[in-house]
Amino acid sequence: MSATDTTDQSTAECPVLNFDYSEHKPAGTWTRTYDELREQFPWFRNDFANGFWSMINHEGILEILQSPETFSNSVVTPVDPNPSYKWIPEMLDGDEHLQWRKQLGPLFSPKQTELLDAKVRQRAVDLIEAIKDKGSCDFMADFAQQFPTSIFLELIGLPVEELDQFMEWEHAILHTARGPEGGEARIAAMGAVMTRFAQVVAERREEPKDDIVSKAMKFEVDGKPVSDEDLLSFCLLMFMAGMDTVSVTLGWSFLHLANNPADRERIVAEPELIPTAIEEFVRAYAIVSPARKVMKDVEIQGCPMKAGDMVQIPLYASTRDSAEFEDARTVKIDRSPNNHIAFGAGPHRCLGSHLARRELKIGLEEWHKRIPSYRVADGAELMETGGQLGLTALPLVWDV
Repeated sequence: MSATDTTDQSTAECPVLNFDYSEHKPAGTWTRTYDELREQFPWFRNDFANGFWSMINHEGILEILQSPETFSNSVVTPVDPNPSYKWIPEMLDGDEHLQWRKQLGPLFSPKQTELLDAKVRQRAVDLIEAIKDKGSCDFMADFAQQFPTSIFLELIGLPVEELDQFMEWEHAILHTARGPEGGEARIAAMGAVMTRFAQVVAERREEPKDDIVSKAMKFEVDGKPVSDEDLLSFCLLMFMAGMDTVSVTLGWSFLHLANNPADRERIVAEPELIPTAIEEFVRAYAIVSPARKVMKDVEIQGCPMKAGDMVQIPLYASTRDSAEFEDARTVKIDRSPNNHIAFGAGPHRCLGSHLARRELKIGLEEWHKRIPSYRVADGAELMETGGQLGLTALPLVWDV
């Protein structure tokens, strides 16, 4: 059954579909699909894989995010109820999660991320200067994927020369379609990443540096120093979050600006509008589709979840809900207020949101100083990954 075919529902009270939410599709398919589904019902049962619930309206998603005792964060995807890995602190619950967050918070505060400004801005300038006279680029490969990922390597204390390898691993883990081959590729890539980070942890034990891994070695949980195993799990989360989220958000932002010259011309003329525009891009093109594990029987908006069930909560289904946002499917770069939950809500709200906003702001500022006018290349067929939504490529052209 396709994602939009609802003729095979078991009952009107319990809509049942069956589709792979991680499939690669033409760009814009998945947000449009969930928009259409939300018009029919607030939640449904997806019988894909082992089966799971999908909550697809703002009210229901927010309730789940703000109920950590009922909905455990110990899972990442709705098709894997018992993962063999643990990303710290994302996949922690309760007091253990709070202890990690309390110690990590200062490292990702607005004041701390502001200290990175010079390096972040210089990295953006270097990348743009290298391509501006060419008149074209694959924006994803040439800028969006390289810009924030190199900042991640800086934070973790690794040389930028390792960027290509980390990007290859990241793509295998986050953007490989579901299925046996995809599963094998993800497991292999995750193992390779963990092996590399094990080397980093061992090196920092011997010789600490001024990086986030060395600082995390000083953390304590329940009065005991964090173990090497937990440090590896923390590094894995840093890798997953730092390598992809800003990259794909840049892709959607620049696709919108390439296709909407009036908006692009406005931010060129009024660069002070960029932070407000970023909030709207993050809302309208939210990218993540987290999962939770149900810890006790509960009913939300009539959805009868049982202990042990899995539930998918695509944030793009919340941020585009017309019950919460006026004209929700329209991008308004001066939208205010804009109280979206694209960075999550509740105790697991994105720890790196301040850094993400800063990277997005600097990227848009420096690009439009140098390349103020651009368009999508003629004939380009844009594709997106499912699950965590991101463009696979974005060919842009401009006059030089």
